[in-house]
Amino acid sequence: MTPRRASGLSRISITRRLVAALTGLVVLFWLIAVGLGAYVMNREFAEIFDGTLQETAERLMPLILDDLAQRAVSTDPQNLQAMERGLKKEYLTFQVLDQTGKVIMHSEEAATVPYEVPLTVGFHNTRKYKIYTQSALNGTLFLHVADAFKNRREALREGTVALLWPLLLLIPASLLVIRLIVSRSLAPIERLRNDIATKDSGNMVPVESDTLPRELRPIARSVNLLLGRLRAALEAEREFTANSAHELRTPIAGALAQTQRLIAELPPGALSERAGRIETSLSNLGRLAEKLLQLARAEAGIGAGDKPTDLVTIIATVVGDYDRDSETAGRVLLEDETNAPLVRNIDIDAFAIVVRNLIENALTHGPKEEPVIVRIGPGSTISIVNGGEIVPAEELAGLKRRFRRGKTKAAGSGLGLAIADRILAQMAARLDLLSPATAHKDGFEARITLPE
Repeated sequence: MTPRRASGLSRISITRRLVAALTGLVVLFWLIAVGLGAYVMNREFAEIFDGTLQETAERLMPLILDDLAQRAVSTDPQNLQAMERGLKKEYLTFQVLDQTGKVIMHSEEAATVPYEVPLTVGFHNTRKYKIYTQSALNGTLFLHVADAFKNRREALREGTVALLWPLLLLIPASLLVIRLIVSRSLAPIERLRNDIATKDSGNMVPVESDTLPRELRPIARSVNLLLGRLRAALEAEREFTANSAHELRTPIAGALAQTQRLIAELPPGALSERAGRIETSLSNLGRLAEKLLQLARAEAGIGAGDKPTDLVTIIATVVGDYDRDSETAGRVLLEDETNAPLVRNIDIDAFAIVVRNLIENALTHGPKEEPVIVRIGPGSTISIVNGGEIVPAEELAGLKRRFRRGKTKAAGSGLGLAIADRILAQMAARLDLLSPATAHKDGFEARITLPE
């Protein structure tokens, strides 16, 4: 089987396959039954028609003998004509022959030429007729009663069509009934599929298996074992990341503090300038280590949460942190246009990392004399807006990639937007980058659109 054909089959649901297969089998069995019925009807019709043909010949012979006797004393043809009028629309025709094979009497629709059958008592076949021959007067008078095969075929055809008519109702009725039965039978599979589909790093609740059929319980048990291992692995990775962040911050902060103290103790000169460059390098290393650890946490899947959280409170807390910092105090302004809670099942630390990265990006690349606006707008949107020159559209598309930076001289690692985009994707949210900012002639806007 080619990959394309296999892909096409994989898109067909099990329900549709079963409904089509079972309906096809029902139709096939019905057609087989119709065929067998037609075969039995053909044999039964043949016996009935043959019996009728023989009985007609036996009853017709006395009438013919009586008519011939009257003809012997009278030439009046009324008796024969009356008999012929009674056989209008003849399904059976007859010929009366003498011992020489000459036709001396026949029905209205019978041929005047003798049938090509021997003058012997019994059944005979021609191309068009089934004929029964009856003899009288010691073999000097013969009667051929003929039944056309087309009459038998017509009866068989009508009987077969009568058996086929129910198919017009059987096919749609079978589709509906079989689909209903199959859907109810496969409902536990659908529930299990939907339950498994909701599992991610933020939803590791075991799959319910008590209500499943016996055949599906091993699958649910295997999924729960896998979820348990995955939950343990994620917890271990998150714990390692958190510990690593702490262990890396401490020596870098210590080295930075020692360098700053060394700069304060050195006299102005070449050594002081070299120490200053070391301080700058250590500061950049600290920020890079922080971003790499955030990226590692993002890759571990920390976005979704199990409990509802008011995101407005998180945003206000992050903005408050910048207000308490002497270097950024007053530069970050919060505008809440909804004045309503924004509750979602999102991890608190993960969303704080997203907001902090976007605000930090705006502070780094925006003019220092202009504020950064954090706006909570309608439609579950959060916008972080900063001033500055317009970023070309071709650059905007690549800013969410790792280590990708625009045309700027500001310090940075090129990871902030990539981290935010990765975490938001785990929250089923979307990050859009706009330049110029909405309702501005220039500037830059990072807009978060949360799921409803």
